[in-house]
Amino acid sequence: MDDESRARSRNEHGQYVGRISLDAVLDVFEGRDDAARPLTATDVMEALDCSRRTAHNKLNELEERGDLATRKVGARSRVFWIPIPAREESTAGRAADSTDSASPSETGDPGEAEADGPNDLDHPPAVSSAIERADLPGSGPMLDARREALSAAYQYLTDHPEAKKADFLRDVYHDYPAGFESAEGWWNAIQPALKQLPGVDPPEERGHIWHFLGG
Repeated sequence: MDDESRARSRNEHGQYVGRISLDAVLDVFEGRDDAARPLTATDVMEALDCSRRTAHNKLNELEERGDLATRKVGARSRVFWIPIPAREESTAGRAADSTDSASPSETGDPGEAEADGPNDLDHPPAVSSAIERADLPGSGPMLDARREALSAAYQYLTDHPEAKKADFLRDVYHDYPAGFESAEGWWNAIQPALKQLPGVDPPEERGHIWHFLGG
């Protein structure tokens, strides 16, 4: 870890204070004994003593600028790694096959995906299509991240057919911040799109209960 990371002071709870640099996050990856093992936001959070939100934001920023690659391994789990270009044509195919076929048990701790949430987000075709068409801000990787957040919010409602706004912010936002700096900004973007998805019965008044009717 670099001098900046070691020099940062801690607060009364033992957490680092002050801004965590992107280099400090990369140092977590480069300092592993097993350089091939992907890391999760939880790994980074524990290594830097920061919040889950901070870890997610830093990892997403590094992925957007190309320093990290990422892959979903469960409904609410994602792993990150430093991409290594294939040096020979003969090894390129094997490297791609290894990445594409990786399972949660092959890309991190076996219990990581199960600990973070459901193992499957295979929505019906009509739902997947509606999520792709949803009117969400952003483009490129950022838009993909916001569609993923919408997908996670929908999955949460199917698992919890009566949920309040506070439930989504507590259980979905912190795992899927999607580039939003505040929970309120996240909700203002996600909830209009969530209303349009199949089977969703939104509340008539703000702050009341959302229902999932199935279908």
